[in-house]
Amino acid sequence: MAPTLPNAGALAGCKVIDLSRVLGGPYCTQILADHGADVLKIEPPGGDETRGWGPPFLGETASYFIGVNRNKDGMTLDLSQPAGQELLRHLLADADVLVENFKPGTLEKWGLGYQDLKQAFPALIHCRVSGFGSDGPLGGLPGYDACAQAMCGLMSVNGEADGEATRVGLPVVDMVTGLNAAVAILLALNERVRSELGQFLDITLYDCALSLLHPHAPNYFYSGKAPQRSGNAHPNIAPYETLPTASGPIFLAVGNNRQFAMLAQALDAPALAQDARYATNADRLRNRPALREDLTALLARHDAAALSDRLLRAGVPAAAVQTVEQALAHPHTAHRGMVLEQGDYKGVGSPIKLSRTPATLRKLPPSLAPPAGQP
Repeated sequence: MAPTLPNAGALAGCKVIDLSRVLGGPYCTQILADHGADVLKIEPPGGDETRGWGPPFLGETASYFIGVNRNKDGMTLDLSQPAGQELLRHLLADADVLVENFKPGTLEKWGLGYQDLKQAFPALIHCRVSGFGSDGPLGGLPGYDACAQAMCGLMSVNGEADGEATRVGLPVVDMVTGLNAAVAILLALNERVRSELGQFLDITLYDCALSLLHPHAPNYFYSGKAPQRSGNAHPNIAPYETLPTASGPIFLAVGNNRQFAMLAQALDAPALAQDARYATNADRLRNRPALREDLTALLARHDAAALSDRLLRAGVPAAAVQTVEQALAHPHTAHRGMVLEQGDYKGVGSPIKLSRTPATLRKLPPSLAPPAGQP
């Protein structure tokens, strides 16, 4: 890594070659780029397929691509050709990290797999994002977010109790895979300071999807009972769910007896906290239908937004259910710098806040360049 410049980002001087496409890999490399890494996104001649995943579009580029590719330089390269392979090796000569999500075996076929590259570049950190890894019963097979949600149990616990298994409404597996890939890269960079050696990082959608099964996996391990869908209700805590108010749903997240007593006080029903059916969380969980009925009656005369604000300020976790538009327009969103704007570009800011070396918007998502070697 090159010397770090003051205020240039925590990863200034770190050079990343990004061969990844779609979401998990690009989300990982955008995290690194936001914090100062020099990321070169290399796309196949036709480009990352998410450039066409619209509408909506900005010019000819889909919003999907724009959302995870800022702060990167761009290049197109045909790695199936010897000239493209040679140019990639040239770019890797002074790189710190390679991120790719090729199907296992593809780079190996071109002589660009980890075993080949580590001979030439022993300090290179090679991060592969794949569906299942390269070996095992499912090794080498293609993986996608929704399929991982289905296969790894996430859909089975998402949805109403009497409804169908439901996909989480955002690509949570892809995104947590990108996060875990970024964490793995930072761990490997730290270890390399001691060993001066790179290593192979094997990050799969399958593993990451399974890692999300909290508290359902531990509940199963220690009860032997298969977790069931419970809608917005938490399997271990009550009240911890959406409830109706006069103006729309509110989510109550009451985690202890003190908070429950404060909720009862805020609803002008202190006797609720003295009811033996609701004395402890275990009691409230056993009597959830009755508790829901009592709370629904009390909430019927309240406005969700006003009540959630009052409850929060009293120390009771609560939130009116907002739309994406409302969330992005909230004053606290602006205060936290979570919407970035520059010219026609708008994006969600980095949630990783560092005091001396904050994330910055330095480059807009790259346009699709002509193949390397062509005008």
